[in-house]
This record gives sequence, C-alpha cells and structure tokens, in this order.
Amino acid sequence: MNKLTTILLALVLVSCSGLKVTSDMDPSVDFTQYKTFEYYGWAEESDQVMNDLDKRRIEQAFGKEFKSRNMDLVESGGDLIVTLFIVVEDKTEKSATTTHMGGHGGYYGGYYGYGPGWGWGPSYSTTTVQEYDYSEGTLVVDIFDAKEKKLIWEGIGRNTIAEDPQVRANHIPKAAAAIMKDFPVKPVQE
Repeated sequence: MNKLTTILLALVLVSCSGLKVTSDMDPSVDFTQYKTFEYYGWAEESDQVMNDLDKRRIEQAFGKEFKSRNMDLVESGGDLIVTLFIVVEDKTEKSATTTHMGGHGGYYGGYYGYGPGWGWGPSYSTTTVQEYDYSEGTLVVDIFDAKEKKLIWEGIGRNTIAEDPQVRANHIPKAAAAIMKDFPVKPVQE
C-alpha cells in the first residue's frame, strides 16, 4: 500500500514529455457561462494510492488552471463540480538485444566451387531479453454542470509514475496544464 502511495503520485507524472492526454466534451455546452467551481472530492480508492500532500498539490494545480480561466473556487454552490481520481496499473515491459559474433557471412568456394572463397566460418548470435516492471498512473478530471447534474467535460492524463516526491511536486502543475489545454475556455493572458 505504501509503495502505491509513493508510486502513484509519481504518476504525476514522471515527465510531461511522456504524458498522454485525451479529453472529451459536450459540444452543445457554452463553457463561457461558468464562473465558479467546487471540488466534489476524490474517489475512495484514491486515498489508498496517494497521500494528502499530493492530493492538495493536484487540487491547487487545477485550481490555478481554472483561475487562469476566470473561474473562482467556492466551498459549495459552484457552477461546475470537479471530481478527480487516479488509477494505477502495474505493467511489465520487455526489450530484446541481439549481438552477433564471429564469421563473415559470405560463401565458400568462389564461383561454382572454383577460385577463392569468401567467408570465415560460422557466426553466432545471442539475444538477451530484459524485463522491467513499472507503474502507470492515470489521472481523470470530470467536470459536471452543477444545475444539470451532467458530465460536460473530461480530461485524462496517463504517464509512468515517478517515485521521487520532489519530481512529482514539480510535474503536477505541468500535468494539470497539459490536461486542461483542450478545455473550451482558454486561459486569460495577463
């Protein structure tokens, strides 16, 4: 369990260069009408895979993203309800390396068995297969219209999880910005 906590928020995301982001939205919604948002809370399972520090970092990073879009965080009664949850999946990756030794690969006996021959004997190949385990984290942001009680936007970020808390702290804001990049309301330039 403790390993998952460390690993997970490494989710946030080893390096944003490897971050895979997808989003989906309801095209019939006018997103400019929303001025406030509130957090609904984290999915129960999220408590088992990350600590409170990382949860606050994620909430603050998304709060900054909404603020840059002229939306204010409220305790309750927000125009939007934002839910966050994380899923961690343990994975294994394999890689193979082949090395060649000896021989020159030609043929023996020149033309039709006459004349000088090419080749130096047999060649050998060795293939080494390496396997390593890693954890992939998926951060999901669901945004609901509070009055209509319906999902209107979803952003998903997926990446390998970093174990170092400082790396996670540095990458959380970058991951939040990358996930929110396709949100219909763009940040206001200051």
